[in-house]
Amino acid sequence: MAITNTNNLFSSWEVLEEEIRRCVRCPLHRSRKNAVPGEGNKKSVVMFIGEAPGATEDEMGRPFVGAAGKLLTMIMESVGISREGVYITNVVKCRPPGNREPKDDEIEACSIFLKSQIALLKPKLIVTLGNIAGKTVFSMGKREWVGVMKMRGKRYELTIQGIQIHVIPTLHPAAALYNPQLRSMLESDMKLVKSFIDEITSSMKSSTSDKTKPRTLLDYIK
Repeated sequence: MAITNTNNLFSSWEVLEEEIRRCVRCPLHRSRKNAVPGEGNKKSVVMFIGEAPGATEDEMGRPFVGAAGKLLTMIMESVGISREGVYITNVVKCRPPGNREPKDDEIEACSIFLKSQIALLKPKLIVTLGNIAGKTVFSMGKREWVGVMKMRGKRYELTIQGIQIHVIPTLHPAAALYNPQLRSMLESDMKLVKSFIDEITSSMKSSTSDKTKPRTLLDYIK
């Protein structure tokens, strides 16, 4: 019941999040206080993906609530992106000891959770935060990844879990905490994200309007 028969992914948010919280798929569960499934609007068309929980996230069981998360939220809000309006998660759901990068086998063990989240959310846009997130998402989309500094600030089209998704890679906010140059890059990328969100929103409103407006004789003339 927990997993669909067709693609081996979790078919409901409730089952998925419960499985994440009690997961023992890799050694990271041994040192965690709390697994961190993710949070936000589960009907959003926008998904932010980071690397892994840090100490504060491990303590609270929530993503991006430490210093880097506060900076991310501040920059998002400064360009008009509501944190509550998007869904935020990480590649791996448990904190690696000492905040080291997650290992390949840990990422692989956790991948079913991220793939399931993408399949359930069906986002139109994914924003990857940092090198690990970008590399993981591009691997899922079977596209080459050449590093966050070369890939950031552009929009790409990938197919992940059979879904056409736009991806905008950017820096992890932790890298921008103490470096003004990197912070300005992150701010610039968030403006690109906001621009695309506005584009998506406008397109969706136009589509809804077209479906609801009364049809006239001209609509039936080829």
